[in-house]
Amino acid sequence: MARKQNNFLKWANFIAFGLLMIGGLNWLLIGLFQIDIFGIFGGSFDGFGSRIFYSLFGIGALWLLGYVLHKVFMKKDAAPKLSS
Repeated sequence: MARKQNNFLKWANFIAFGLLMIGGLNWLLIGLFQIDIFGIFGGSFDGFGSRIFYSLFGIGALWLLGYVLHKVFMKKDAAPKLSS
């Protein structure tokens, strides 16, 4: 069961990272050239299709934030204690 969960987390992290990269590149294009590659799904930020994609990007960012915070705090707890 642990192996199955580990495989799921590996893929979830990979997908979240991909979503974050795509979203970041889209914002780069918006900032530099005013081109929204997801505007084709709704014509603007208010379009239903665009809202779905931006929601997925946000969920991916929150997932990775949780992952990073988990790694930071778990490493701190797992550090060996030095005896004096």
